[in-house]
Amino acid sequence: MNYFGEIAALLTAVFWTVTSMAFESAGKKVGSLSVNLIRLVIAFGIYAVYTQISRGMWFPFDAGTERWLWLALSGLIGFVIGDLLLFQAFVVIGARVSMLIMAMTPPFTAFISYFVLDEVLSPMNWVGMIVTLAGISMVILKRDNRAISGEEKIRKRLTSAYPVWGVLLALGGALGQATGLVLSKKGMGDYDAFAASQIRVLTGIVGFGLMVLFMKRYGRIWVAVKDKSAMKRITLGSVFGPFLGVSFSLLSIQHTKAGIAATIMAIVPVLIIPPAILIFKEKVNIKEMLGAFITVVGVGVFFL
Repeated sequence: MNYFGEIAALLTAVFWTVTSMAFESAGKKVGSLSVNLIRLVIAFGIYAVYTQISRGMWFPFDAGTERWLWLALSGLIGFVIGDLLLFQAFVVIGARVSMLIMAMTPPFTAFISYFVLDEVLSPMNWVGMIVTLAGISMVILKRDNRAISGEEKIRKRLTSAYPVWGVLLALGGALGQATGLVLSKKGMGDYDAFAASQIRVLTGIVGFGLMVLFMKRYGRIWVAVKDKSAMKRITLGSVFGPFLGVSFSLLSIQHTKAGIAATIMAIVPVLIIPPAILIFKEKVNIKEMLGAFITVVGVGVFFL
């Protein structure tokens, strides 16, 4: 398939749309740190079963030392450090500005992959990236404005200068995701994408586990595990996120340029619009619809 990588990236965005909604709901009940650790533990178990059936081994024993190092580093930078910086950016400058800055992930990915992987995007690839990011920005700006419009203090803050520290945190989150993606491609090579994802997930478990230990949040983990409603959502999110989403993201970068894959995977804020309308009965205005249309056009450019 000429566009296997691009199709895998589209499926990744769909999977991440499902997982983002599931984890948002679970996070409000038991906290984001608990969700982060539990989701990875569940995903690791799913990987063990899947790879035992598909490869005859429940653990990536055949990965080799060099591959383990690259993929573990990718998981540490992408899963742990990148997410931590992004979550803190939400606190400092809010979701609206943070998500807008996170749209820098695709160009960061293209820039890093140029030096690490010698990947060069064509002029048409850059056009597709710019158009897609423009559409995403339109959707993110409007959706988050509406979400925080009732908070007078936050609204005033967002209309003034943003704290430099918060902007740097969000940039760090985008850089962490981009670096993790490129390192994954470098370390994976032609290795099985699901086994490679299992290595990254294991690194994430170790990272978040140490955080829970040093922050003494283990009590909250136990409370979360006993919450049946939250666990159902975390399990659903684990299947579509750390398992399917992460694995298909690695499949996508295995079969297309990392910058292209990162751009297509970044359309999650647009894909969330239909379920937001159908499930949560949210209203969508002309600007959001236009942003969604522009995003689809931008993604379509990658298939020309």
